[in-house]
Amino acid sequence: MKTIFAKVRAVYAELEKRPVQRQCIARTQCCQFQLTGLTPELTKGEALLAWQAFRATGRKELPERTDGACPLLQPATGRCLIYADRPFGCRTHFCEAAGGMIPRQDVVDLIRRLEEIDRELGGDGPHQIVTALTAALQNHKTR
Repeated sequence: MKTIFAKVRAVYAELEKRPVQRQCIARTQCCQFQLTGLTPELTKGEALLAWQAFRATGRKELPERTDGACPLLQPATGRCLIYADRPFGCRTHFCEAAGGMIPRQDVVDLIRRLEEIDRELGGDGPHQIVTALTAALQNHKTR
């Protein structure tokens, strides 16, 4: 699994090297899915990495959110619990508050790498964050 995590992190690191203008300063508007109408989708490798990072915070179950916010957003502080390992969709700032989505053609090579990792893991493509994290939790419980 460490190899998978390294591959996903390598994609994230490659994205960080690209000269894309962003306005994100951890505003968390993007994390308010009910307000933005947008939810990031994670491949299986991303979900497993996010779940592992979430577990490293000492938590074992995703919180039930009734406010439409990301389950990884800490209510008390408004900060992402897994910021260093946040998913690709969060990094490419799919919401307007951070400057809008990075055009797909600028990151399609990275998306394809994440899809290849997904296939390696027997995944079936990206899923919305809660669904993907729930599946990662189930994967963890069966190990």
